[in-house]
Amino acid sequence: MKMRIAIAGGGLGGLTLARILHRHGIDAVVYEREATRSARTQGGSLDLHPESGQLALAEAGLAGRFRTEARPEGEEHRILDPAGRTLVHHRPQPGSFSGRPEIDRRALRDLLLDSLPGDAVAWQHRLVAATPRPDGGFELTFDGGHRADCDILIGADGARSVVRSLLTDAKLSYVSTVVELTISDADRRHPDLAELVGPGNLWCVGVSQILAAQRLGDGTIRVGISLRAEDRDLETYRSKRALLDLFEGWDPGLTALIEAGDGTPTPRRIEAMPIGTRWAHQPGITLIGDAAHLMPPVGEGANQAMLDAAELAGELAANPADPDSAIRAYEEAMFTRTHAIAEMSARVQAMMLSPTAAEEITRFFTPRPSEPAPAG
Repeated sequence: MKMRIAIAGGGLGGLTLARILHRHGIDAVVYEREATRSARTQGGSLDLHPESGQLALAEAGLAGRFRTEARPEGEEHRILDPAGRTLVHHRPQPGSFSGRPEIDRRALRDLLLDSLPGDAVAWQHRLVAATPRPDGGFELTFDGGHRADCDILIGADGARSVVRSLLTDAKLSYVSTVVELTISDADRRHPDLAELVGPGNLWCVGVSQILAAQRLGDGTIRVGISLRAEDRDLETYRSKRALLDLFEGWDPGLTALIEAGDGTPTPRRIEAMPIGTRWAHQPGITLIGDAAHLMPPVGEGANQAMLDAAELAGELAANPADPDSAIRAYEEAMFTRTHAIAEMSARVQAMMLSPTAAEEITRFFTPRPSEPAPAG
């Protein structure tokens, strides 16, 4: 394929797409707004699902590298009530990769970056506008005034996608608030909390609120507080004291996760796109990942973004003479696949922040006698 392909966004979806295209001999340029790969932290860890994220890495030829970086023990998942009583405790098979092993987002992104040619990513290129050209393709304008042309534009630019606006006017809705803290060097500085969290994920579930913690590969603990969407200034959540007040009456061994956090808490609003969002096919342009189907963060976002990338790359490689037919085929399959997943994600999000969340989550994560426990 001699067409110029531009991928807006160097997250997991955009990089997976570039890598699989590269394996098929198809060049693409990833335009990434960050200045370098280490310009900011990449968040916590995620569990890669065999049918989506792991499948995409296999298509990328990176399954072996993934196994060297992933942590099967990170699948361990405990759910407690506010008094610290264990409701669910899922222990993975030691050393087994048959489930959904955890991998740090930073490690996964580095794995993908290292698999690409050095000129495949144009750093410090934040897309601000994409203008259709009269003869087809798009003129891209970046922050600072730099411009580039492309024949095919793929929006992998996340929740606030610039490319999305060329295809749909779908509006985001506010579904919850998350407040994040980090506890660095937890094994040495807070061994009691390191033991509490264990090697994987811990959820402490109350009435319409969750206090969660996650172990990263470097021993850092990421703490996340999930709250229902409400009309409150986010600045009120930057105070540990205000957060501790929200969890008044909880076991002090649990709220110690908030007290031990390094620095100031970081709050953010969680948004989602309307379930079933579609757009009419347009030549030379499409979306993947959060740009296409932003969902509540219940474990599917990165996995679906990577699967989008694998399926789009596969269609383009199979039909290089007619990229528009390839894009159309990808979109129809993606719309069908993600509709059910978006519905499920919304149900899980509502369940997790419901007044009866502890009972509902316990039922959800307690396997029937013949079933394995679902991964967190």
